[in-house]
Order: sequence, then structure tokens, then C-alpha cells
Amino acid sequence: MKIAIVGGGIAGLSAARRLESLLPDAQLELVEQAGVLGGKLRTERVDGFLVEAAADSFLSRKERGVELCEELGLADELVGRRPEHQGTFVRRGRELYPLPEGLTGMIPTNLGALEESALLSTEGALRYASEPDVAPGGGDEDEPIAAFVSRRFGREAYDAFFEPLVTGIYGGDGELLSLRATFPQLRELEHAHGSLLRGLRASSQRATTTPPFVSLRSGMGTLVARLVARLERTRTLTGRTATRVRRDPSGYEIELNDGETLVADGIVLATPAFATAELVTDLDTDLAELHAEIPYGSSVVVALGFADDDALSLDGYGYVVPRTERTDVLACTWSSQKWEGRAPRGTALARVYAGRFGDRDLTTAPDGELVALVRDELRLVGVAADPILVRVQRWSRGMPQYVLGHLDRIERIEAALHEHPGLAVAGAAYRGVGIPDCIRSGEDAADSVARALAPARA
Repeated sequence: MKIAIVGGGIAGLSAARRLESLLPDAQLELVEQAGVLGGKLRTERVDGFLVEAAADSFLSRKERGVELCEELGLADELVGRRPEHQGTFVRRGRELYPLPEGLTGMIPTNLGALEESALLSTEGALRYASEPDVAPGGGDEDEPIAAFVSRRFGREAYDAFFEPLVTGIYGGDGELLSLRATFPQLRELEHAHGSLLRGLRASSQRATTTPPFVSLRSGMGTLVARLVARLERTRTLTGRTATRVRRDPSGYEIELNDGETLVADGIVLATPAFATAELVTDLDTDLAELHAEIPYGSSVVVALGFADDDALSLDGYGYVVPRTERTDVLACTWSSQKWEGRAPRGTALARVYAGRFGDRDLTTAPDGELVALVRDELRLVGVAADPILVRVQRWSRGMPQYVLGHLDRIERIEAALHEHPGLAVAGAAYRGVGIPDCIRSGEDAADSVARALAPARA
């Protein structure tokens, strides 16, 4: 039996690992367009700095991330954020305002702290505090995040801190993002308790010593390296591009850009939705069109290292920038204050995220323009020192957007896949964009392929 995995990011690698376990006699081949495996999980080490290409952590409450690290012998590598620098801010103009204490998810539940915060006017704070008096919305229709939050808490609260936090997670526009696909628990609280504030106060919070966000001491690339090292029967074909998937009398054919054709009994497509659309065009036009309808946002990450650890302008993890500031910059992270070991002693490392969905595509801008944008941003908050390290990472169409109708589209994709036994899809385009979501997606795809091929094994 032969199985092919197309895409060597964390979803594809997780699928390969699970398939090796489920199908011990199968031959596995993994095709990855890039010259290296890991997708966006890349860690660069230069002059003592540890620079992540994209995500620097993941949510511990989504258990599959921590579990996989433990299964791979990386439990001792898991670290939480540095508690001595705890704090996140919101930039308005040249001022940085701390997010209110008592955040549960994105929602401040400490109304006293909210009243003392300068993020909301007196009227805005009163409107926020009146959320329990707002009647719950009727029905189960989907709505944009912006509309839901504004309805419950007021537009001022949405613009002040909900919007930049949502953008920091999804890189998208809350006016378009689907509540059901991104934060379904908020609608559930509204229906169950008539109020999000009442629901959060009534919810029992389990005591845990696990930090909410965790990273790996040696960088997120360590997870990729260990995962690849544990693969025993998967032949990896890096620097090769799959171009088409077609049916074969005995299964499937995958055409590669160098003219080679792989024949497989089952396939996991762990590629971005737009790439999957191209791959399955000849196989199933409806499946291709459904994938092509999923929009993507582009972004850049610029890392700057400084010779003096006093170069950063505040004691905290960093700050987010609301859309109302009309800048391409989404957020700035003081990486060396957020995580241990990100910069040599006495130095500092900052990472700046830029590129808003629906605005200009920064990935086409030259390095000089991007660095100038970032340095102008940092000067606003008092970071004027010249960097001793500069790294620019572009992610063209790097983040799927869960716009209204997303879950309906995913259900239609899953229904279409039933017509193609042994074919499965995985990755951030479907039911979660975080690292644990992608791990689970890859493993679920592997389970699907193994179930479909069970009669053949018998």
C-alpha cells in the first residue's frame, strides 16, 4: 500500500507520523515544494539571537500541541512567558495603554479595572458594563465578530481592544470574520446565560499550573526537527511540487513538476486551500471551487535586534495596534522580554507584524521599505536605537480567512470528499489556524485515509 502526503508543514508531518502508526506496512511519500520541511514553523539562530519566522507559541488549552511535544520527548523544552515582564498594551497615537486586568480570552471581566483603564471613555465603560442587560440575539444565524461584539459591548469596546486582539490572531477583518468559525463559545455563552459576562463568571475555571501560552526553549523549529527525526518510513521529496491529482484504476496519481508521477492508494493534501484547488481541478471541479473560495491574507514579520536591552520602551510582552490607527502594523512583540533565551544577555529582540487583510499587499514591497515602516512604528513608542540585526520574512497568502459562511463551506468540502475514498485534506484552512489545530487536522486526515483503506488491508 502506498500513501502520499502533499505538504510538509506541521499538518502534513503530523499526518505522516499518524499514518506510520496506523499503517505499519504502507509506503509513505511526502512531497514538499520548499527546500525544507516545517512550513511556517522555522527558527533562525544568528549571532546569539533566536528568531521565529512566524508563530512563536501556541495555546496550551488546545491539548494536542502539548501532547505531541510530550510524545516526542520535548516536555522539558516547553516554557511559558516570562512572568516578570507580564503585560500587553494597545497603542493609540504615541501612547501605550495597558489592556485591562482580568481578561478571559478577549473579554475583560474585571469591570473595576476596565473603569480605571484609559482605553474606554466613561460612556464606553458604562455601555460595556451594561452587557448583562442586552437581550440575547435570536436564532443561530452566523454574524461577523464586529457585529456581535458591538451588539453585546458597544462599538467603542470593539474598536478599542477586541478588534486588535482578533486581528492579532487571524490577521483579518472582524467585519468579515465569522463568529461561528472563530469564537463559537461566545455565542454559546450568550445563549446559555443571556450574557457573556454572566456566563464567564458562572463558568468554573479549572486550576492549572500550565501557562496559557507555551513555546519551546530552543524555538518552534525544534518541534519540526524532532517530528521529522521520528519519521521512520516516510520518504521526503523536498523541492518538488505536486501539480495535479487524478484518479487511477487502483487509486490516485499525483503529477510532479519534474514529470514524475506518484501512484498512491490514499492521499493527504496538507496544502493551502488555493493550492489544493489547483491540485484537484481535474479530479472534482466542485471540490476545487469550494477551496478556491477560501480567501487568504498576506503579511510580513520584521525582526530587529538591538545592542542594548534597554532599547525597548516598556516593560511588557508588546502591544497591538487597532485598525483605527490607519497603519499597516498589527502588533509588536518584545520577544526578549516575552521568552527566555531569545537574545544574548544585554541585548534585545523585537518582532513586528504588518499587513492587514483587505489593504495593500506588503509582501511585494522591498526590504528597505518594510524596515523603514517598522522603524517608523517603533519610533512612535520611543524605540529609536539602530538595530544590529534585521530579518524580514514574507508570508504571501499565508493566513486563511474564516469569513461568513466558512463552516458551511467546510461542511460542503467534507461532503464532497466522501465521493473520493482515501483522499483527505488538512491544514489551517478548515477548523482552526493554530499549531494544535493543524496537528489535529493532520492526524484526523490520516485517520480518514486509514479508515478508507481498511478493506484493502484486510
